[in-house]
Amino acid sequence: MKSILQNAKTIAIVGLSPDQSKPSHKVAKYMQEKGYKIYPIYPKFDTILNEKVYRNLSDIKDEIDIVVMFRKGEFADVLVDEVIEKGAKTFWLQLDITNENAKEKALKNGLNFIQDKCIMIEHMRYFN
Repeated sequence: MKSILQNAKTIAIVGLSPDQSKPSHKVAKYMQEKGYKIYPIYPKFDTILNEKVYRNLSDIKDEIDIVVMFRKGEFADVLVDEVIEKGAKTFWLQLDITNENAKEKALKNGLNFIQDKCIMIEHMRYFN
């Protein structure tokens, strides 16, 4: 995980809420403050954390290193295909989110796969 975080520069955050009290918002803000370029993916709003909001992963033209998912675990079944198609290096399911089918598919397609871990907590553990 340390090398994934060290080498990444861009993070797409699926389910990034505009609500400042939500974990997705707090995590995204932290990662942004640590120098990562974040790409919010959310069905509404035009900007979150002063970044353009995208409706889905395929709308992002830039290269993405990590896709972090703040959605129910079953959504990973659909999202893993988009992550593979996008060419991201890592698919990360946040704390308390798991999906073994998505894990199997991600690993078969050469992705790093992390589940049930908070990217902010892991970053703090390695770099603070």
